[in-house]
Amino acid sequence: MNLFGWNKPVPSPAPSGNKGTGELGEEVATNFLVANSYRILERNFRCKGGEVDIIARAPEDKSLVFIEVKARRGLSYGVPQLAVTPFKQRQISKAALTWLSKNRLHDTNARFDVIAILLSNDGQHKIEHIVNAFDLGY
Repeated sequence: MNLFGWNKPVPSPAPSGNKGTGELGEEVATNFLVANSYRILERNFRCKGGEVDIIARAPEDKSLVFIEVKARRGLSYGVPQLAVTPFKQRQISKAALTWLSKNRLHDTNARFDVIAILLSNDGQHKIEHIVNAFDLGY
C-alpha cells in the first residue's frame, strides 16, 4: 500500500533496461492517476525544448498538471524523485510552455507534479505522488 491507500496490483510485464522501466512506470502512473480521478489529456508530449510524461486535469480544481514520472527497480541510485534535477525541471518547463502555447491555454492554472515509483516484481509498486513538486523554471 502507498501513501494514498492505493494498492491495486498492476500487471508487470518484464521490460528490460531503462526504457522498459520508464514505460512500465508511466503505465503504472497513468493507472494511478485515473484511479484518483485525474483526466489524462496527453502522454509523452515532446518538443524541441523537452518533454512531459503526462499532462492531466486535476480532479479537485480542474487545473492542468504536468507530470514527470520517475521509476526505479531499486534504490542503488537513490530515490527516483531525486532524478528530477534543476536541468530536468527546466526541460519540463519549456515543454509545458510549448504545450500551453500550442493549445492556447496561457491563462490556465497549472502545476508540476512528480510521481516516483519503486517497481516491484509482484506488482505491488510503491507510488509517491508529489504535488506541486517544483515551480516553472527557464
